[in-house]
Amino acid sequence: MTPNPEIEEFLSQYDEKIFQHAQKLRQLLITHLPDITEQLDMKAKMIAYCYGQKYVELICVIIPSKKGLKLGFNRGTELPDPAGLLEGTGKISRYIPIKSADQIESPAITELLTKALEIYKERIGIKKPD
Repeated sequence: MTPNPEIEEFLSQYDEKIFQHAQKLRQLLITHLPDITEQLDMKAKMIAYCYGQKYVELICVIIPSKKGLKLGFNRGTELPDPAGLLEGTGKISRYIPIKSADQIESPAITELLTKALEIYKERIGIKKPD
């Protein structure tokens, strides 16, 4: 992962545990979402991961706060969640409260990222190879 001073500075305002978990989560997202763009949204206090500038191109977000860290999914209501990780009551989005480094490395989160990318590709018309 290429260091981004703006994002590093943003995350440094949170406690060490949140900072470390956010860094680990950033690495996971960049690894599992090929060619994703990482954008800092200071107004919303989150880091967005998207394939363009439109909301429809947003895959997920990292939301740090003084209380903890969340991984939010655009179109999270469309994601299969057999592990029951997703929370929230919004019409479109869902999130996972991140509690540990081990949780970030869980196959369930990787599977949600894979499914989120698949749903995005279907939405914009990229077909899976047969």
